[in-house]
Amino acid sequence: MTLNTLGLDTQKTKELAGQLNQLLANFQIYYQNLRGIHWNIKGKNFFDLHVKFEELYNDANMKVDEIAERVLTLGETPLHTFEDYVKLAKVPVGHNISVDDNAVALIVTSLTELLKLERDILNAAGDANDEGTSSMMSDFISEQEKTVWMMNAWLGKSL
Repeated sequence: MTLNTLGLDTQKTKELAGQLNQLLANFQIYYQNLRGIHWNIKGKNFFDLHVKFEELYNDANMKVDEIAERVLTLGETPLHTFEDYVKLAKVPVGHNISVDDNAVALIVTSLTELLKLERDILNAAGDANDEGTSSMMSDFISEQEKTVWMMNAWLGKSL
């Protein structure tokens, strides 16, 4: 086993960086979806949702940067083209969504996909003894689980 300057197995960190790049791609799609629904939302819930969607896309933007910087920390290059993002996307692309229920449902669906990716990364990071990535994923997961709960409550659904 070869260790990098962080004291982590180089092969495992390369694999983790690949998983983080997949997460990065999906976060970029999620972020763009949030921008779109923020701009296009209509109806009686406009004022509340417009503000909430802005809060969510600002948070997603920060997470995109954190993920890219973690890829760099692990010694790899973060993806940065929309071609790469679309190729790796599991998060659905929202087209012209302006109805509140559809917008919130897209957020729940997107976060559900992100959570799956994050749990896979969390497990791989644990196997690699990569506390930095594990910590990041744990933080992301706990925040997003709460958002899913809240969005489902808004939709009148349970988990």
